[in-house]
Amino acid sequence: MSKKWQPSMVENGIDRVRAMFAAARAENRAVLLPYMTAGLPDIETSPALFAAMADAGADGFEVGIPYSDPLMDGPVIHSGGLRALESGVDLDTAFELVAQIVTTTGKPVMVMTYVNPVMAASPDLFAHRAAAAGASGVIVADLPAEEAAPFQRAFESAGLGMVLFVAPTTDEARLRAIAAADPCFIYGVSELGVTGVRDAASSRVGELARRVRAVTDIPLVFGVGISTPTHAATAAAVGDGVIVGSALVARVLESPEAVTAVESVAGAVADLAEAVRR
Repeated sequence: MSKKWQPSMVENGIDRVRAMFAAARAENRAVLLPYMTAGLPDIETSPALFAAMADAGADGFEVGIPYSDPLMDGPVIHSGGLRALESGVDLDTAFELVAQIVTTTGKPVMVMTYVNPVMAASPDLFAHRAAAAGASGVIVADLPAEEAAPFQRAFESAGLGMVLFVAPTTDEARLRAIAAADPCFIYGVSELGVTGVRDAASSRVGELARRVRAVTDIPLVFGVGISTPTHAATAAAVGDGVIVGSALVARVLESPEAVTAVESVAGAVADLAEAVRR
């Protein structure tokens, strides 16, 4: 079973993220961060789903806050978010679930959201609530790096890591500016466009990794379009971590019952965890 979080463990979210990457490096593997929308397959079963993923080999999680207008997300995660919203998952419920996930799994949780929900609360209040729930960091999917500084100050003041994005189209000046901001990790977008299940592994991760490594040693985690163990292995060979989302959410949406969703996702995560070993 996964190790449960205890108050004596590392309290600062940024330090928890750093410890996660250090542990993976010591085992010569990349970090595996499955994405799942809070409240899937249903509110009652959601913590058990994350516990099953932890037991299957997940190092941490990207927990999506359901949102009605997720610009970065494709149809699968959008459908998952709508299902969660329709079942009653609001921001309060999402943070309650984050707290349960952290307590149950002992794994770092990166809360994934959009600018509007953060601004509706205020960055300081959102950061306070995320930290109180035990989150380790925040990913704001539609936040331009040029506008990230006040968000990053709020998050880091609460002990939370901030994540910034790079893509194959990111120019050198912006890449250096992102590195200078010192996020807790850099999210490498392996494929342009919205999230979604892809058939083929990205051919761009190697070049993007080379460019990032030329300017910084901040951990680089690849996501968007990583769907299979083969995709994960390709990204893990050149990066420090892998995020898989749509392929796992699709398993939830396709499962007839909550218990089968848990079993299906856990099986997929076990295969992905093996794939990220170098």
